[in-house]
Amino acid sequence: MEISVELTLSPLQDTYEQPIIDFIKKLRVSGLKVSENPLSTQVYGDYDTVMNVLQDEMKIALEAIERGVLYIKIVKSNRSEYVPHF
Repeated sequence: MEISVELTLSPLQDTYEQPIIDFIKKLRVSGLKVSENPLSTQVYGDYDTVMNVLQDEMKIALEAIERGVLYIKIVKSNRSEYVPHF
């Protein structure tokens, strides 16, 4: 089953940029299709593969910050080729 996942890591601390950068860099080298915009990061692929990577990387990211929020949305389909048609 293919999925699309949208992630937003929001460290609630003064030094917030580096944990976000580290999280995104780890996702980039995971072998998954990764897309970024200023507000979130999207990851696409097979459910088991994506969730195995995210399970490890989300834990590392949360352990690296004092406190924060990690938003996650999962769509049951691979939306990586989506192009607006309006």
